[in-house]
Amino acid sequence: MKNLYKTLFTAIAISLINISFFNAMAQKTVSFPIVDTGQETCYDSTAAIDPPAAGELFYGQDAQYNGNQPQYTDNGDGTVTDEVTGLMWTKSYDMDGDGDIDYEDKMSYEEAMSAAETFSLAGYTDWRVPTIKEVYSLIMFYGIDPSGFEGSTEDLVPFINTDYFDFAYGDEASGERIIDAQIVSSNIYVGLTMMGDETMFGVNFADGRIKGYGTGPMPGQSEPKQFYVMFVRGNSEYGINDFVDNQNGTITDNATGLMWSQNDDGQGMTWPEALEYAENATLAGHSDWRLPNVKELQSIVDYSRAPSVTNSPALDSVFQCSTITNEIGETDYPFFWSNTTHANWTEGSSGSFASYVAFGEASGFMEEPPGSGNYIFMDVHGAGAQRSDPKTGNPDDYPYGHGPQGDVIRIYNFVRLVRDADVSGVGTTEQPSSTISLYPSPAKTYVNISLNNTSNQIEVIKVFDLYGKLILNKTFVNEPDIILHIEDYPDGVYLIMATAGDSRFSGKFIKTR
Repeated sequence: MKNLYKTLFTAIAISLINISFFNAMAQKTVSFPIVDTGQETCYDSTAAIDPPAAGELFYGQDAQYNGNQPQYTDNGDGTVTDEVTGLMWTKSYDMDGDGDIDYEDKMSYEEAMSAAETFSLAGYTDWRVPTIKEVYSLIMFYGIDPSGFEGSTEDLVPFINTDYFDFAYGDEASGERIIDAQIVSSNIYVGLTMMGDETMFGVNFADGRIKGYGTGPMPGQSEPKQFYVMFVRGNSEYGINDFVDNQNGTITDNATGLMWSQNDDGQGMTWPEALEYAENATLAGHSDWRLPNVKELQSIVDYSRAPSVTNSPALDSVFQCSTITNEIGETDYPFFWSNTTHANWTEGSSGSFASYVAFGEASGFMEEPPGSGNYIFMDVHGAGAQRSDPKTGNPDDYPYGHGPQGDVIRIYNFVRLVRDADVSGVGTTEQPSSTISLYPSPAKTYVNISLNNTSNQIEVIKVFDLYGKLILNKTFVNEPDIILHIEDYPDGVYLIMATAGDSRFSGKFIKTR
């Protein structure tokens, strides 16, 4: 009863004092919500640890911040709807329909783009090849990087939710590596990589990275590189930023509902130092800054920019970005730390790497020809790639980088702060034209939603919490009444918005135990 009174008092106070907030929220919605990474394990510089407390070393990492939790619906017709992003996906990579996922299902970039034009599934014909930001919305960082692993893939954990999506590693029977599971995107790099190759950005759900891949044949091959394919439809605004300069050293992205520091830290630091720096930062009167998770960080990449083409980082000009002198003495732009650990299967050092985003060139030392000892420094994966670095150590221990493309190892990477903006971004204007009936309220396990005095039927329901965060964005097929299950919602006050035809409806309910 005490909790109920407390919740009711909060609701009354909000109604009296903060009505303008709810009115503003009724007209605002984010168009580019960032789905949480799903990382639930905390790590130190080498392995998993118990969650550190505030003020302790390693506090402020990915697992300690919960964003928009993934919500998927398997539609039972070969499609999966992401309830957070509003995007609908093909469930399987099985493009030839034989029931197996193998090399024969793969396509080149050009083949995928062409196939999307005539692809039909579940009665929809408006499928497209996803942008890099759309396909990256599906990545989950509870995955384990299998690079260098030998053994059964049954023991591995991919970087995508396999409860809803069919997944396959590389087809070893066809001569591929386990990690050859890259997903095609529609984003062509504005620069060139390797030896002047046209390059497409792809997401790898096997090893948890974004890299640039040549659209033509790989060295020693006659056919263009092949990729797994996922088609997408819906929410054509997803991945489009809406930056606002707040004139106080911060930038708000109305599309994601995130606020960023306009400047970076100006110097490189190790991952533990980056966590501590972010947790203790104060800027523009805010002290709740954090190191961004890797999906938040990737959301601000501008894939229309690259140092070799625009003489800028892959970042909108509304931001300031430090320059660095790279490994061969040229001017470039930094890698930026995320608070996301890039877990590896290696026993005893599974947590020794953390993910970063390259806003400058994602360079490496390629040995040409292989085995010659002749290393050539080049942009191997493109500005906007997401890779990983050791959390601590000495970069001099990696004179020719790491991995098959010799990815440069810097360790002392830069920091750009993020926090949740005070209200959701503007997205599309949605002015409520009437109210909806919500009962019971207060509610414990469910809320019944119905429209008042109208023959319209509900098509979309959106739920916001007190702070303007989008909790639910779900599409219905002309339902007159909806039962919303709220067992897992924290106690508090929630705003509901419903779309029915051209009309918008709003209301509030209270959740209590």
